[in-house]
Amino acid sequence: MPQLSGHCLCGKVSYSADAEPVMTVACHCEHCQRQTGTSFSIIVGIPDEALTFGNDETLKTYNDTGESGHSVHRRFCSNCGSPIVTNVVTVPGLTFIKAGTLNNKSWLQPASHIWCDSAQSWLDLGVEIPRFGRNPG
Repeated sequence: MPQLSGHCLCGKVSYSADAEPVMTVACHCEHCQRQTGTSFSIIVGIPDEALTFGNDETLKTYNDTGESGHSVHRRFCSNCGSPIVTNVVTVPGLTFIKAGTLNNKSWLQPASHIWCDSAQSWLDLGVEIPRFGRNPG
């Protein structure tokens, strides 16, 4: 797998990770739909300690309460508004990179779909990968 690195639309926020992803999923929760402006978000889970930011002071945080009712910290570029990462209180130790910000997306293959209870009815999720109505587990 290639080196994980990426940046926001304007380039003011960059990051790199020196670990393999723990998971790659498509999240269909209503909050991810609103944040991305589309039907789902592809997120890549990385151990917190493996992620380094090149310009952390440009990141702003929106403290959300996800569909689960638990805290979700959505971090974005204060200049261009690009969503960069999300930290979910119920998943300590992992940071979820918004896959659209990766420099190399050619390897992306979500292992599952989560929060499918909120998925758009017109979206065909196929049968190749597992799906979960909410969070797995």
